[in-house]
Amino acid sequence: MAHAFLNQLRSLAATALVATAAQAAHAAESIVLASTTSTEQSGLFGHILPLFEQASGITVKVVALGTGQALDTGRRGDADALLVHDRAAEDQFVAEGYGSYRRDVMYNDFVVVGPVADPAAVQGASDTPDAFRRIAAQAATFISRADKSGTHAAELRFWQAAAVEPVGQAWYKEAGAGMGPTLNMAAGVDAYTLSDRGTWANFKNRQRLAIVYAGDPKLFNPYGVILVNPGRHPHVKKAAAEKFIDWITSDAGRAAIASYRLGGEQLFFPAAR
Repeated sequence: MAHAFLNQLRSLAATALVATAAQAAHAAESIVLASTTSTEQSGLFGHILPLFEQASGITVKVVALGTGQALDTGRRGDADALLVHDRAAEDQFVAEGYGSYRRDVMYNDFVVVGPVADPAAVQGASDTPDAFRRIAAQAATFISRADKSGTHAAELRFWQAAAVEPVGQAWYKEAGAGMGPTLNMAAGVDAYTLSDRGTWANFKNRQRLAIVYAGDPKLFNPYGVILVNPGRHPHVKKAAAEKFIDWITSDAGRAAIASYRLGGEQLFFPAAR
């Protein structure tokens, strides 16, 4: 009798141990998400990722980089998924076989930030390329991220549309940094820069800076999520990464994105389904 009882206790203990180990393994499941500095510095990830982790038990480890660097991280297989905002580069990434597929997630817009006095009269611009032409014509200081990010890529498109080559000009300064440090540089020298609206809304060191131009459809800023191709990098956590992709594009994920606000302002809008 005593022997049978001891065996029963041992069996129960073993079952509990296996269950505990399984729970620990589930709790320890994680993915690496390479994303833009704007999604982190705007505070969006701090709002939505705990909701995903609570729903799935999967921890998301964010590597915040410029979009170009995030795509390079995916090419090396150092991330499981990407959330970035340079549509042409994203499509190329998938076409080259580095990504399995891309899905629309959300959008916001870019804004031109500059001194409240607006010495280049950017507020009177007819469109974004005209705003950039005015900055160049006045040789007004402009701080570029110059980091191959999605924001940097958009900035270069606007200079090209304005028929201006800014690189090498004394008034054009290259930060080689994320959006927050670039805004800090612009605030320190009363300069113009291009920012995503989310990071600007969360930026505290504005000093004499303000939004001087916004609202042009050309400033539209879409974000997409990409699964890094496990056929190219077999260690990619496909199942867990796809749970994140499915969630962030689901009704629950869309609601989480839409609910993030700063000072009552909605900063990101779920993409149309």
